[in-house]
Amino acid sequence: MYKAFYGLSDNPFSIAPNPHYLFLSDRHREALAHLTYGLGETGGFVLLTGEVGTGKTTVSRTLLNQLPDNTDTAFILNPSLTELELLATLCDELGIESGDSPTLKQLTDLLSSFLLANHEKCRNTVLIIDEAQHLRAEVLEQLRLLTNLETDTKKLLQVILIGQPELQQLLKRQELRQLAQRITARYHLLPLTEQEIALYVQHRLQVAGRHEPLFNRGAIKALHKHSGGIPRLINLLCERALMAGYAQSKVPIDAKMVRTASGEVLGEETKQTNYLWPAVAGLAVVTTFSGALYWFSQGGDGPVKQTSTAASEPTTQPITQQVTKSASNQQLSASQRVLQNAINASRDIDSAYASILGLWGKAPYVGLTACQSAQQQGLDCFQQQGNWHTIVKLNFPAVVYLQDDSGQPFYGTLVSRQGEQMLIQLNEQQLWVDRDWFNRHFSGTFELLWQSPNSNVTEIGRNASQAQLQWLENSLATIASKPPRLVSYFDQQLEQSLREFQRTHGLRADAIAGSQTLVQLNLYLSDQGPRLVENRGRY
Repeated sequence: MYKAFYGLSDNPFSIAPNPHYLFLSDRHREALAHLTYGLGETGGFVLLTGEVGTGKTTVSRTLLNQLPDNTDTAFILNPSLTELELLATLCDELGIESGDSPTLKQLTDLLSSFLLANHEKCRNTVLIIDEAQHLRAEVLEQLRLLTNLETDTKKLLQVILIGQPELQQLLKRQELRQLAQRITARYHLLPLTEQEIALYVQHRLQVAGRHEPLFNRGAIKALHKHSGGIPRLINLLCERALMAGYAQSKVPIDAKMVRTASGEVLGEETKQTNYLWPAVAGLAVVTTFSGALYWFSQGGDGPVKQTSTAASEPTTQPITQQVTKSASNQQLSASQRVLQNAINASRDIDSAYASILGLWGKAPYVGLTACQSAQQQGLDCFQQQGNWHTIVKLNFPAVVYLQDDSGQPFYGTLVSRQGEQMLIQLNEQQLWVDRDWFNRHFSGTFELLWQSPNSNVTEIGRNASQAQLQWLENSLATIASKPPRLVSYFDQQLEQSLREFQRTHGLRADAIAGSQTLVQLNLYLSDQGPRLVENRGRY
């Protein structure tokens, strides 16, 4: 019911395993790499453990999608079986006819014949058991005996055991020591970090059609605290927080709404915090503006740069060291007032979006979100997590999500850059800020507008045309400031370059230039629209 309010086309935080919402953090990718290694030529048992809801099933399903075509797989979701029931289920999964009421020996012989026949046809056989902590010790031993069938170089049956941490304790039992020795790879999946939670939430919102962030930095911190980094709990908390935001007609979602959602979903009591606002506000003013003095006075040796959007040229008001102490204090107070007024006028993100649309010669439409307004005028939105270097390299004006020293959000538009300084627009006020000030106040989220190329290409992979592969090689080489090679097929060097680019930009390093990777590439290569530094040249 809240989808229209937030500009969503789907429910982004359903706990159903929808492959369209697949998000692989660095931990998930590492787990996937361990599983893939464990299923190498030698085979054997592979172990993946993790707490409930950390994404073990997501990793296993991703692995299934990446297995070669010559692989037969069996997936057992309910391992609370006897030895006979397990082998019968395995036969059913592999399509082996076992007849009525087969014995344990008959099932074992049928599976052995199937595995040998598969090996002769150069086919692999993989068994994946989820919730494997429920397996009985005698069932695990039966599996070990089944994997005794092997050639000189590999096991004919490869087994992936997926379960909660109790599975590790189960495999330490004395009667299972032989099986434990056959585990060729093991990985324990940890919960998401706070930074990964921000990327996770952003990813799911984008898939559901919302490019503007909905959860501010405080909300992300609260999600990390109350969910413990468990993706399933994150989904539940986000879902309930969005419902609360819809009921209150409030955007963005803040920490208080997440805490309330936690009380409703997890039964945690939300404590009402009593802040001594006068004292905190006074301390925040002193901290913020004593740190901002360098910004305005540049150490007392340079000019204060501040501009108004109504003026065509910046005005300069020098602060010299040849002033009395009283006059200096008065000047600092004036600087404080300018900054405080600019920040207070920038609590509404809509003014920042209006500013960036203006830099493109566009204007917001009544009744539409900023990104919808941009799309109606031939532009696309692109949201990303990053830092000063990320923004500088992309070289586009950007809406940036900021926080004052008391943790309250405000929003600005980066308009231009000169060396280590950025011209930032806070509502109707433009001010030059240095890199240190920006880093202390930047939340890590920014959004830019760009004009995507007129291309129907949505994916470039191994089977792409030579022209597409050459474009990919040229693009990656240009961004890396390297001379491009002439390529006729998707070779190993091109694959490594693409994976490195994807890892650098927080993308799924699958060596397939999908929609997100193509957007990121085209952002670097685009020559349309305003820039932070004009005529800087391409990467």
